[in-house]
Amino acid sequence: MKTEQLLFKNGSFNFETKLGEIADWVLVFGDRSLVEDKNIFDKIRKMYPKAYIMGCSSSGEIQDDFVSDGLLNVTAVKFEKSNAIFGQIYINDSCDFYEIGAEIAKKVERNGLKHIFILTDGVNMNGSRLVDGIKSVIGQNVPLTGGLAGDGANFLKTAVIANDYAKEKIIVYAAFYGDIKTGYASFGGWDTFGIERTVTKSKDNVLYEIDFKPALNLYKEYLGEKAKELPTSGLRFPLAFRHKNSDDIFVRSVLDVDEKSKSLIFRADIPEGAFCKLMKSNFNNLVSGSKKATELSLKMLEGQNAELAVVISCFGRKFLLKQRADEEIENIRDVLGGKAIITGFYSYGEIGPAKENSSCEMHNETITITLFSEM
Repeated sequence: MKTEQLLFKNGSFNFETKLGEIADWVLVFGDRSLVEDKNIFDKIRKMYPKAYIMGCSSSGEIQDDFVSDGLLNVTAVKFEKSNAIFGQIYINDSCDFYEIGAEIAKKVERNGLKHIFILTDGVNMNGSRLVDGIKSVIGQNVPLTGGLAGDGANFLKTAVIANDYAKEKIIVYAAFYGDIKTGYASFGGWDTFGIERTVTKSKDNVLYEIDFKPALNLYKEYLGEKAKELPTSGLRFPLAFRHKNSDDIFVRSVLDVDEKSKSLIFRADIPEGAFCKLMKSNFNNLVSGSKKATELSLKMLEGQNAELAVVISCFGRKFLLKQRADEEIENIRDVLGGKAIITGFYSYGEIGPAKENSSCEMHNETITITLFSEM
C-alpha cells in the first residue's frame, strides 16, 4: 500500500501529488463549504483521475497529529496487494434505514470480503437502524466501521462525496478484498456512575422511561442546575447503554428533550429492555481513550505496522476538550509511530465495534479508529 496526504489551505494544496494516476482510493474530509466546492473537487479529480473519491463534511479535520477547523485534507491510497469495490445509495424522506442497510449489504460481494467502511449523511440518518440492517445480511464476522458526516456545531446540513460532487442524503461505502488486514476499536473514556438502570419504555430514538420513571425527570435530577442548559448540556452528560447478555457499551448523547412527554430524544435508537448508566466527563480519560482505542486496533494487526489510520471522533468530544482535542490525535501518533498516515474527522456519529469480536454499533461521544495494512 502506498499513501500520501495533502492539505488544502489558503486556496491551494500544500504540495504536488506523487501517486497521481496510480491512486485507487481518495479520502476527503473537511469544512462543508470546501467539500461542496465543485472547483476543489475538480482539482482533486484532475490530480487523481482514476481513483474513487470518497469523503464527507466534518466538524473538524484530523490529519497527522493535529486537529484543524475550516480546512480540507486529502489522503490518496494505491493498493498493491488488495482491492476495494465502492458504491453509494441515496436516502429519501420516507425510507426505512434498516432496509437501506440491508440493501447495501446485499450489493456487496461476500466472497473474500474483509471489511466494509461507510460514510453517511449526518443529519438525515438513523445510524443504528442502518447498522442493524447491514448486520442482518453480513452477520457479525465481517467488520463494519465508519461514521456520520458533520458540519461544525450547526446540525442542519451535511455533505457526502461518492465519486462526484458532494450531495446531501447519500451513503457511500467501500468493501475491501485481498491481502489486507484491518484493526478497529471504539472507545469513550467517560466515567459511569450510579446504579445500572433499565430502559422500560422507548420507541425508536425516544427514551420515555427508565425504571418505570419519566426519563427526563431522572436526567434533570442528575444534571441539577445544568438542566437549564438542555439540550446543549446533554453533550457533557451522555448515557451508556448495553444490550442484555452483553458487556459491550454503546454511548448516546441527548439531542433534544420533550417536556410534554418527559422524554429524551437521541440521534439513534434506544432499545427497550437495554441497561443504562449515567455518565460524566473526565478530561484525562477522554484524551487517553484515543490511546486505548489505538492499542486495541493495533493488536488486531498481529505485529504488522499500520499503513493507514482513519480516525472518526465525535463532535461532542471536541466541543468538550477544546484545545486538548489535539492530544487525542497525538496519542494515536505516539502508539502508531511515524510511518502510518493518519486522517479522519469529527462527526455526528461513529460506527464500529468496541473491540475485536464485539458487535458493530452506532456510537456517540466515542473515538473510533480503523487501521489498514496490506499483508
